[in-house]
Amino acid sequence: MRAFTYLAPETVDAALDALRTAQPGTRILAGGTTLYDLMKLGIEAPPAVIDVHRLAELNTIDVGERELVLGSGARMADVADHPAIKAGYPCLSESLWRAASQQLRNMATVGGNLLQRTRCTYFRGGSEFPCNKREPGSGCAAIGGHDRGHALLGGSDSCIATYAGDFAIALIAFDAVVDVAGPDGERGVPIAELHVEPGDDPAREHVLAPDELIVRIRVPATPAGRGSTYLKIRDRESYAFALTSAAVALTLDGDGVVGECRIALGGVATRPWRATEAERSLLGQRLTPRTARQAGEAAFAAARPGTSNGFRVELGIRTVADALRAAGERATR
Repeated sequence: MRAFTYLAPETVDAALDALRTAQPGTRILAGGTTLYDLMKLGIEAPPAVIDVHRLAELNTIDVGERELVLGSGARMADVADHPAIKAGYPCLSESLWRAASQQLRNMATVGGNLLQRTRCTYFRGGSEFPCNKREPGSGCAAIGGHDRGHALLGGSDSCIATYAGDFAIALIAFDAVVDVAGPDGERGVPIAELHVEPGDDPAREHVLAPDELIVRIRVPATPAGRGSTYLKIRDRESYAFALTSAAVALTLDGDGVVGECRIALGGVATRPWRATEAERSLLGQRLTPRTARQAGEAAFAAARPGTSNGFRVELGIRTVADALRAAGERATR
């Protein structure tokens, strides 16, 4: 057991004050469903944790005509089960309830979920396995190792760990914006810019400064919301990480021609991945099994499989095609 300081501020401003004066390595504690695990494994050893899970300011859900606004402290379960979100943004609801067990959804927050560590079995495996994310400059055991679950997109010579979250995949399909508070006030960060690829610095996973805190997530309202779905393929049905996943939102006219189209990929990249080429391939086209398959192929055209994960390219293509068909059925109801 490593000793650490525990702080429980009563307001967001107090939490920001604590962050401003915190020691390097201090962590925010929300639901704690990932942080506790990594601390028990000895991978995370923060000198202090700042507990924000009781802050009522962050625990809000507001469904408006122009946008959906989620406080970063809203529980995954509450967001997933909200009637207006299930009706108007089924992709968001499905990404949350497929992400974790009910017990975890009852504890985990949507803001914390966005910032869960991009990780792999080597990252969690301990010091005998080199990991540039855990110990910069030590190497990457996954490259040339057992890479079945590792990234096909966005990897580098330093890291091929897969971003494991589901909610961010759905949010990126809706062009969501994350509001971040810090010493200079608030700023909005498009969800597409929140996470970064590993490059030569895998330990850096997002653009937030150490003294910044996610306070809310804003999702623009769109007619494509009702015609959306989140399809997740995994080794076992019970809350495993995705082998592949796809968040799809679209609109169709009376002839089945695609108007608005958003496609994002999960389980296959080092960060949440927007499949813009796949989207462009469908715009103005009738949604058919052939065009859905072509969109899947466009989504994975840049994939770089390793030794054991090549099967996930075809699996990912089929996942995109199946998600498009499911979203198309919803869009025509």
